[in-house]
Amino acid sequence: MADSSIKLFGQKLKAARSNSGLTQIEVATKAGISPNHYARLERGEIKPKFEMIEKIAKALKIKSSDILPF
Repeated sequence: MADSSIKLFGQKLKAARSNSGLTQIEVATKAGISPNHYARLERGEIKPKFEMIEKIAKALKIKSSDILPF
């Protein structure tokens, strides 16, 4: 993903989390990752791995296509 795609992913991720009414900690716990790692994903600081996208989508009860920037 290009830098702009990573930022867009983070924005879509944050919006999906807000719509679900969950905190960053709750999503991170459900996805099996650290809250710090999750927060960095939302800020668009790091590139997510495919497996991570799947885990987060399951934690948010959404399709991965809802948070992918393309």
